[in-house]
Amino acid sequence: MGEVLSQDEIDNLLAAMNSGDFDADDMKEDADKSVKVYDFARPSKFSKEHLRTLEIIFEHYGRLLSTNLPAYFRKTVQVDVMNSEAITYSEFSNALSNPVILGVVSVAPLEGNFILELADNLGYTIIDRMLGGSGKPLDKTRDFTEVELIIIERIMNVCTNLLIEPWESVVSIEPRLERIETNSQFAQIISPSEMIAIVTMNISIGTVEGLMNVCIPYTTVEDVIDKLNTKYWYASMQVKDEEIYQEMIEHTISKAKIPIKAVLGKSTISVNDFVNIQVGDIIRLNTKTDDELNVYVGNINKFTAVPGASSDMYAVRLTSVIREEM
Repeated sequence: MGEVLSQDEIDNLLAAMNSGDFDADDMKEDADKSVKVYDFARPSKFSKEHLRTLEIIFEHYGRLLSTNLPAYFRKTVQVDVMNSEAITYSEFSNALSNPVILGVVSVAPLEGNFILELADNLGYTIIDRMLGGSGKPLDKTRDFTEVELIIIERIMNVCTNLLIEPWESVVSIEPRLERIETNSQFAQIISPSEMIAIVTMNISIGTVEGLMNVCIPYTTVEDVIDKLNTKYWYASMQVKDEEIYQEMIEHTISKAKIPIKAVLGKSTISVNDFVNIQVGDIIRLNTKTDDELNVYVGNINKFTAVPGASSDMYAVRLTSVIREEM
């Protein structure tokens, strides 16, 4: 209900209009400016707060991609969230090109699916890197082969599993890559008029850049839409204990592979001798047969050992630990 004026306020208003100090047309213009156009055909179900929270979630997701994907590509990966917007699904699907890489992801216990759309130039780069190439996209686009789709599916599975942690503060999901489509017509997961949120991320693999769009239908997150606000998101974040982080770091480091080598000895020969070396020639080392060997972990001398054998393979038995680098 609008504000009710008192009799004194009404008298003052009439007096101002009669004296010319107040223009009724100005009041009408101000009222017109406060009217907002609302399209009932495409209601704005995602508020700015919802979109901002999704950006925060996928900024976390981008950091996980930047950390995990270099292990597969052997190149630096940089992921930045560009923007988020609410549009209809038909606008999203009509803007897709062919071929396209669409990963349909189920996110139980939520009903419905997310869609991960990957730019085709990133797809060709991923394939080239996974097969040992330099990671250059094709000059001319073409359809993906069955073998190439299997390679892409492996990477998309990695991207899918990384969705768990960023969404923990909203809902615990169990993402699963259902299938990969290269034709947008076969990825009609919802009604064309249904509202979706699109989060756009820029991915750089070495010098190659491309976009990844994450499509989130409103019907999928409707049950948790109230939790998609920054106030709830920050309040529900669990404070991680330092010991847990330490255990995670130690566990991750323990799986790292580093080279280890045992050096029998060293020698210096002329280039002429090296060029003319033959099978059966003897190279004199600077160590004796009963001397202990230096064992290097990476480039650091960490142990001493004596040579031996294990089954039918050469081996060394560690005799001491070197505490400081030599």
